[in-house]
Amino acid sequence: MSNETFWPTELRVSKDRQRLVIRYNDDKAYDLSAEMLRVLSPSAEVQGHGPGQRVTVPGKRNVAIIAMTPTGNYAVRIGFDDGHDSGIFTWTYLRELGENGAALFATYEQELAEKGMSRDRSEKPR
Repeated sequence: MSNETFWPTELRVSKDRQRLVIRYNDDKAYDLSAEMLRVLSPSAEVQGHGPGQRVTVPGKRNVAIIAMTPTGNYAVRIGFDDGHDSGIFTWTYLRELGENGAALFATYEQELAEKGMSRDRSEKPR
């Protein structure tokens, strides 16, 4: 099934607002943490406006999802309790996070360590 032929049949935020479950029409399902969604947000605030501008966002271990707003028929805008709400998560990007999230999050944790930052201590992203 190509990326253009799958779409979500379910988007569900957990009661504690810490996880997002997404199920696709091919019955693949992913359980994504709010923290991963926040620190890997596709927003310009996190990714920058060009190559080499991405920042590492610390202190988001306990971030919660407070809003989900449909964006056309291709994505959802996710709002977090730290005020971040500019990330538009396409169905393709959410699936990529589901399939490759563990490796992407491990890279994020390595970046935190290299910069002397923590998942628990909030400070300016860099």
